[in-house]
Amino acid sequence: MTVPKAYWITTYRSISDDKKVAAYAELAGPALRAAGGTFLARGVAAHAFESGVRERTTLIEFDSVDAALAAHETPAYQEALRALGDGADRDLRIIEATP
Repeated sequence: MTVPKAYWITTYRSISDDKKVAAYAELAGPALRAAGGTFLARGVAAHAFESGVRERTTLIEFDSVDAALAAHETPAYQEALRALGDGADRDLRIIEATP
């Protein structure tokens, strides 16, 4: 049985401290890549439709939901979250790919 890939999707509802977001990004990127994540897209949406909002979004692929969850709990990623602190209001979701 093949385990479906998982996608980690983060949207930034608002950013209150660009320096904290930059510090987070500097730590989070290497931490998530070391945990098996592959960055597929990041940036502000090119277009938003229906009730969509043009906000900063990151899409990262993992081999499984378990791998994505494990990446979130690594000491390196937790350090990135501490660096971010209250610098942004975000929505982070992990979804399983459709088989």
